[in-house]
Amino acid sequence: MKKNKKPFKDTTVGKMLLGAAELLSPPLANVLQGVATPKEAIAEITKSNLSSEDKIKLQQLIYDQQNKEIAAITNRWHADASSDSWLSKNVRPLVLVWCICIFSLAGILDSVQSIPFEIGAKWNDTFEKVMMAVVIAYFGGRTTEKASSILKKKD
Repeated sequence: MKKNKKPFKDTTVGKMLLGAAELLSPPLANVLQGVATPKEAIAEITKSNLSSEDKIKLQQLIYDQQNKEIAAITNRWHADASSDSWLSKNVRPLVLVWCICIFSLAGILDSVQSIPFEIGAKWNDTFEKVMMAVVIAYFGGRTTEKASSILKKKD
């Protein structure tokens, strides 16, 4: 099942990259109109006739913008964690607990033959992706928070 994503050209990175590409090489900008991800954009830039220097500049723009977006997410998480609001501090653990409970309950109901409940393949795939994202975001975020607090104490 393919997720309906915003076209690359409509994302912040895509808009910036297409603007830069139009300045450097209008034909390259036309090629980039059809790409869907930053990875595809980098592949198209690599295949283009631009000078190596221009290719490097465009690829660096993509990496820099992606890093800024990741940093912004991390900053929002830090702001939530330092907030005085109980909900903002606990929303990530609550979502994690909810996902684990629902996933476990659905798995148990699906495995008991006498209960007429079956998880459809589409929902199983969707929930698996949500569960992975929540677990990675929670534990990755907690690890980052702990590592940064340890590093600050050393300074």
